[in-house]
This record gives sequence, C-alpha cells and structure tokens, in this order.
Amino acid sequence: MIDQPTGRQLPVPRNAATGRTVIGDAAAVKIAAIAARTVPGVHALGPGSGRALGAIRDAVGANDLSHGVKVEVGQTQLAVDISLVASYGFALNALADAVRAAVYEALTELVGLEVIEVNVEILDVHLPPPAEPRTMERVHTTGSTQIQPPVE
Repeated sequence: MIDQPTGRQLPVPRNAATGRTVIGDAAAVKIAAIAARTVPGVHALGPGSGRALGAIRDAVGANDLSHGVKVEVGQTQLAVDISLVASYGFALNALADAVRAAVYEALTELVGLEVIEVNVEILDVHLPPPAEPRTMERVHTTGSTQIQPPVE
C-alpha cells in the first residue's frame, strides 16, 4: 500500500506574481491512482491484460500508475473514471464508495479543483490461490517382509 500524504499549505508572499496554473491530466491521474490503491480491497487497477503487463513493468521497476484511471481536467473542475479489480471478500458497493471517497478527498486536497464525479467500475474479483492439498506421506516398502513366529 502507498501512504497518501495530506496536502501541505505552502507560504505565499503577499506580493506574489499572478499568473495561470494548469493542472495536467497526468498529475491528476497519478493522484487518483495512488488514492484508489490505498483503499483496502483494491487488488489492482485496470483490466486483466493490462494487469499482466503491469506486473512485468513492476518487476523491472517501470510502474505505470495511470493504468485503469482516466481523468478529464477542466479549468475549474475534473471528472474521474476508475476501473479496478476487487479482492474477494469485500462488499463491492462499499468498496466502490470507499474508492470514490478516497479519490475525491485526494484530488480536492492536492489538486484544488472541484471534483464533479468519480465513476468506479469493478471489472473482476481476484480470488486467492487455492490452498495446496495435503498429500499423505507414502510408506516405502523395502521389498521383503518376514513374518516372525509368535514368541512362546
């Protein structure tokens, strides 16, 4: 899990220069993806084929945080679409609500734009691998058996 930092207020001098600030889609996508991944029950973001490629990227250290997240950033508002795979055992509607809340909070706090919607699509449920069956130990015979006569 990735720890989600809280937005830090930065000091702004009173006579600061004015200008325009543009928040890029990539910045908002990364913030949304990090927030979604912090929610317990989110196994992965994005569809299956992308997850396989994501696992390869993770193995070589080229993690793509944007997989499974789309953001439309306007001048004052933004909208987010997240597709994810849930871990088995989590209530899906509650999980979607928790993801929605985490993404909304992170984007509002860190980006500063009005979040008009966070759409969550649960594509699949990840099942844990089956427990390995117990195998009985085999008794190896030596090939010769001798019967001992009863002792009197």
